[in-house]
Amino acid sequence: MAGKVTTIDLLRHGEPVGGRRYRGQIDDPLSEQGWEQMWQAVSGDRPWQAIISSPLRRCSEFAARLGEELELGVELDDRLKEVGFGDWEGQTGDQLRRHDKSILSRFYQDPIQNRPQDAEDLNDFKVRVLAAYSNACERFRGQHLLLVAHAGVIRTIINHTLQAPLSSMYRLSIATASLTRIRIDGEHPATLIFMGKSQL
Repeated sequence: MAGKVTTIDLLRHGEPVGGRRYRGQIDDPLSEQGWEQMWQAVSGDRPWQAIISSPLRRCSEFAARLGEELELGVELDDRLKEVGFGDWEGQTGDQLRRHDKSILSRFYQDPIQNRPQDAEDLNDFKVRVLAAYSNACERFRGQHLLLVAHAGVIRTIINHTLQAPLSSMYRLSIATASLTRIRIDGEHPATLIFMGKSQL
């Protein structure tokens, strides 16, 4: 018999100031366009009963504003920060390829063995993200929860849901300001309902 349904919506942040780059844990705020993208992403139904966010500004500042509108408190969880990119932090793909034309190809083919220098270990990243996710699912069982986070965090949670190997996480494309929904009902395994929608 099915238990209470828990629904988790994963919202990636919009475009940060400075545009596309390997930002990792650099704390850039959203650009004006990024704010517009985020409001567009939540312009439909807003069913959430709780909001948890990465503390990085490109997530937390929007989460706080949305929480005010919905009269919901917003929790910040350090474990939902983006993966640390080490020496790649702040650099664009073009900048990295100037020094090594195949550096990104090697990384995406095998992101575990081809980490940037001083980058966060991908297994450690997985452990911290899934600890935050599991804790949130348990605490808000039977509710509809919104997590505002980063592409790497969302990839990790989807990979876990699909029981895919960690090495495949960069085969998932997580669009800016996109929503992904996961449903947990106690009868089925956790189920990916949709991925990459621009709005509900």
